[in-house]
Amino acid sequence: MTIETTNAGILALIAVMTLVTVVTRFGGVFLMSFVTINPRIESFINTMASSVLIAIIVPMAFSGDAGSLAALVVTAVIMLATKKPLPAIAAGIAAAGLVRYSGITGF
Repeated sequence: MTIETTNAGILALIAVMTLVTVVTRFGGVFLMSFVTINPRIESFINTMASSVLIAIIVPMAFSGDAGSLAALVVTAVIMLATKKPLPAIAAGIAAAGLVRYSGITGF
């Protein structure tokens, strides 16, 4: 299936992605309304976000460029130091930008 990269094609892709996102979000809430939340399920839900993050970060740590590695290290250090995610994320983005802007390609 191919969609032309005209304005209509791009808008169609955005509409489809929006629909899939909305259905997924509401579908998850609907399905979870039938599940009794016990401590085991609550633990699963709480650790799921961490698992998704780890699945995204680990490949980047092994195959990413210097900017992504700098972002990873700076974000981890700031997060451990401050225990606040927003400053850590901002510092990681700034580190990636600075490393990429300076042209550093590897360590």
